Amino acid sequence: MFEIAANTQLHTPYSDGHQYHREIAQEAARAGLQAVIATDHNVRVFGVEGYYHGVLLLTGEEVHDRRRASGNNHCLVYNCDEEMSPWAPAPQKLLDAVRERGGLTFFSHPFRREPRGRDDRQAPCWTHWDLQRFTGIEIWNHQTEYKSWRLNLPLFVFASLFPSLLISGPFPATLRKWDELTAGGRRIVGIGGSDAHGGSIGIGPYRRKVFPYEYAFRTINTHLLIEEPLTGDLAKDKAMIYGALQAGHCFVSYDLSAPGRGFIFNAQSGADQAIQGDDLPRRGAIHLYAECPSSAHIRLLRNGRTVAETRGRTLRHTTSDAGVYRVEAWRRFRGLPRGWIFSNPIYVR
Repeated sequence: MFEIAANTQLHTPYSDGHQYHREIAQEAARAGLQAVIATDHNVRVFGVEGYYHGVLLLTGEEVHDRRRASGNNHCLVYNCDEEMSPWAPAPQKLLDAVRERGGLTFFSHPFRREPRGRDDRQAPCWTHWDLQRFTGIEIWNHQTEYKSWRLNLPLFVFASLFPSLLISGPFPATLRKWDELTAGGRRIVGIGGSDAHGGSIGIGPYRRKVFPYEYAFRTINTHLLIEEPLTGDLAKDKAMIYGALQAGHCFVSYDLSAPGRGFIFNAQSGADQAIQGDDLPRRGAIHLYAECPSSAHIRLLRNGRTVAETRGRTLRHTTSDAGVYRVEAWRRFRGLPRGWIFSNPIYVR
C-alpha cells in the first residue's frame, strides 16, 4: 500500500471560505499534502476537479438543513455527481440517495464542547444516531475544537493567537460514540480534517486572520493507504482515494505536532493478515502490531477499552479475543500531551 496525506474538509467562497480552488491547492502543496476535498455548504461545485500544483483537488458537499440550529446535523458527501442538498431535511433519505449513487457519507463534527456547568462537556451536534447506511464520522475537526473556546472569551482570544497550545485531541464523546457503534457490530470509518475557511475574526477593534489554509493543512489530516501511487489520471486517482475512504484504509494525524506519515497498524491470525479498516477472521492467536514514525504513548483499544499500552515507537500484542481494535498515539507537543494519531479499527470476528 502507498500512503498519501489528504485534507477532507475545507471551504471556498462558494459557501463561507475565502480562497478559490486553484489557490487552495497551492496552499496544500506548500503544506505537503497530496489531495484535498472541498466541501462547501449545500453546494457541489462542478468543473474544477483535477491536479493543481501537483495536488489532486476533488469536490464534495457539506449538507445540512438550513432550517435547523446552526452547526447541527452536517453530513459530508463525497463521490456524488449531483448536488445532494435537496435531501437535507430528511437525513435517512439523504444517506440512501448518496449510497444509491455510489457516494460516501460522514457525519461532520458530531459533538461540540458545551459551557461550564454541564455534566458532559461534549454535547451532540449530530442528533440522528439511529440512522443506517452511513460510511463514517469525523472524529476530529480542527475548526470545531478551536471554536469551542468561544465559550470563554479570554481563552478564545488566546486560542486565536496561539492555537497550537489549546488543540489537544478529539472530543472524548466522539471517540466514545465511535467505539459504541463499532463494538455494536457496525463498520464506521473515522476521518479528520482542518475544516479550513481561511477567514478572520473580530472582537471590537481586534481582527486577526485565523488559520490560513496553509497552516490549517499542516494540522489535522486523513492519511490514506491506496493501492498504488497517484498516477495523474483524475478518474483513476479519484477512485483510489474514495475506495480507501470507504474501506477505512486510513488514519487521522495531527501533523503539526509531528508528521504522521509512516504509521503502521496491522494484525495477523493464522495465514490471514489485515490492515486498518479490514475484517480479520479469528484463527487462533491474534497478533497486533503498531508502529509510529516517532516516539509516543501508544494505546491499543479493544471495543473502546485499553488492552495494551507502551511508550516508544512500536507496540506488539497477542491475544485470542475477537473484537474491534484500534490504536491511539499521544505525544507531548508545546509542553503538554496531545492526541497525535488515531487509527481506523481492525475488526476481528
